[in-house]
Amino acid sequence: MQDIDWSDYQAFLAIARSGQLARAGRLAGMDATTMGRRLRKLEARLGATLFEQTREGQILTQAGDKLLLAIEQMAQAASGIEPATPGKGVSGSVRISVSEGFGSCIVARHLGAFAASHPDLSVDLAASSGFLSPSKREADVAVLLSRPKAGPLIARKLADYALRLYASPAYLQAQPPIRRPADLQSHRLTGYIPDLLYAPELNYLSEIAPGMSADLRSSSILAQHRMLASGAGVGVLPCFIGDADPTLTRVLPERPILRSFWLVTHQDTSSLRRIRAVSDWLTDIVRQEKALLLPAG
Repeated sequence: MQDIDWSDYQAFLAIARSGQLARAGRLAGMDATTMGRRLRKLEARLGATLFEQTREGQILTQAGDKLLLAIEQMAQAASGIEPATPGKGVSGSVRISVSEGFGSCIVARHLGAFAASHPDLSVDLAASSGFLSPSKREADVAVLLSRPKAGPLIARKLADYALRLYASPAYLQAQPPIRRPADLQSHRLTGYIPDLLYAPELNYLSEIAPGMSADLRSSSILAQHRMLASGAGVGVLPCFIGDADPTLTRVLPERPILRSFWLVTHQDTSSLRRIRAVSDWLTDIVRQEKALLLPAG
């Protein structure tokens, strides 16, 4: 490795972090052609293919993943001997994987301020119905619904949050009253598509009453929210979504459901400055939003 121009490694690192040649070129101040040439030069020198080309961009191969780990460790060591520069922010790129609801309704609202504080840092917010894996290097930081049971990961509880049943006042006025869970049997329920659940923690209805299932189903919590707001029925939402919508009313408010968010990083990169910056930022967000995540009453 010592016979190769360090700029080749910088090109590799930019591609690994961004996942696309063109975007990597913008991060590194090169055009995509130059990035591709440096990558091919590096692969020829190492005798290994470092990326698999897909429709979405470049994905690390096993050899690429090993090289990334080595370079990240070198970068970490270098940052430890750099003299501290007052006001100098972190740089590079970070991919954050979060659930659709938490990412869209909580994290996204704070992202602009975080970006303004770290102008040299590029952030990918993957807020979707599913999670990317830090252990497979699909994400640098993930906020999961449970603590991972295996893998080279570091995990800690980020926050607890509450969920409740909600419905629109118009729907409730037109339907029989709901005074206990059994009354829900005569109501139209919304929820997740069972065979598309990406985490068992999302199986809320069975926790309210065994055997209860949804009539209107979606893999998207945001779509479920819109169903409820339009008067489609009764369903479970995180309180940070349901309470924030004045067109919704709590149903059986004395029966909250509790879940937790877990902050997960790869053990080899968790101490990198950009990873620490994002982890600290997410911790600060949930501290600020505690009243939304765990509302009183």
